[in-house]
Amino acid sequence: MAAARLPPTALSLKQFLQRQKVLGIYRNMLRTIQQVPDGNDRKYLKDWARDEFKRNKNATDQDSIRMMITQAKNHLEELQKSLALARS
Repeated sequence: MAAARLPPTALSLKQFLQRQKVLGIYRNMLRTIQQVPDGNDRKYLKDWARDEFKRNKNATDQDSIRMMITQAKNHLEELQKSLALARS
C-alpha cells in the first residue's frame, strides 16, 4: 500500500545504498586530494574527479556501476599510497 505512494523516480534500497557508497568515495577522493601539496596538481586532480563522477552520474547498468565503484576505489587507494610515499 505504501509503495503506491512512492514517486516513480524513487530509488530502490539497493540503488540508494549504492548511491551512498559512490558519494562516500567521492567525498573521500576530494578529502584526499586536499592533501596534495602542489596547488596545480590539486586543481587538476579535483577537476578530473569531478568530471569523472559527473560524466557517469546517469549510469543505470548495475554491473557497470559496480565496475566504476571498483575503479574509483583503486584510484583512491593509489592516490593515498602516493601521498604516503611523498610524506616519507
